[in-house]
Amino acid sequence: MVPLAFPDKRDTARLFRDRLERLVERAGSNRSRFAEAAGIDRSALTQLLSGATTRLPRAETLIGLASTQGVSLDWLLGLSQDEGVTATIRPALELEEAGLERHDALLAEWHIEATGTKIRYVPATIPDLLRTDAVIAYETRQTYRPLESQITEARSRIAYNRRPDTDMEVCMPVQQIEALAAGTGIWTDLSARDRRAQLIHMHRLVDDLYPGFRLHLHDGRMTYSAPYTVFGPIRAAVYMGGMYLVLNAKEAVTMLSRHFDQLIRASVVQSHEAAPFIARLIETETAT
Repeated sequence: MVPLAFPDKRDTARLFRDRLERLVERAGSNRSRFAEAAGIDRSALTQLLSGATTRLPRAETLIGLASTQGVSLDWLLGLSQDEGVTATIRPALELEEAGLERHDALLAEWHIEATGTKIRYVPATIPDLLRTDAVIAYETRQTYRPLESQITEARSRIAYNRRPDTDMEVCMPVQQIEALAAGTGIWTDLSARDRRAQLIHMHRLVDDLYPGFRLHLHDGRMTYSAPYTVFGPIRAAVYMGGMYLVLNAKEAVTMLSRHFDQLIRASVVQSHEAAPFIARLIETETAT
């Protein structure tokens, strides 16, 4: 088991003090008024700003400071760089039902919140943004989500990944793409024409979107992963089919990020090799 990596309490206390000082300066009022608005004594505020202790204030004090100043607890404690990303206090673990329109809204919200940070994605099959309309229609037979909704989402993901501030890595089993090329496994009933079109579409996008979008292929016989996405330092969502297990705790997000890094290290096709690899599959299938 990988041990949880907890931040040093001195670093957390220093970040908290720096951000508290920033809030006091921004408020433009004296310390007495600032303390009164936050529901604490002026002496307590002075002590918090002094750096004399590495202890953080009580939860009630933290909540009062965050809510009256309109910032998130994550930002106040130095766990987030964006004051408004997590303005609501989230539980460490949530279950989100991925039903119809709710699914699209959730993904859009999480991607927007993670803009400017690295997104790590382990897909269930072919990554959403790399699928052709024909493959989406083929897979939709086994899902509850309408075809039109999934096509729209795939196109929006492509547009998202063309933004200059996007940084997304995908890691999936190499056998999944090989099965697609050969028409085996779950792709048995997909026509050869649609499979070839999917490979060509995937090759074009993987090549075009690189390096902002990077595809790694690991050996599924040696390593395994459930489908999940890590949205920067903010959250991770494990897809369970019809719902997401959402992890908001920093330690859990860090652990899944490390797991993703292990998948990349175990990859037999690295991101700069992905487009040529898919091109060879296309040539091989054409020859046969």
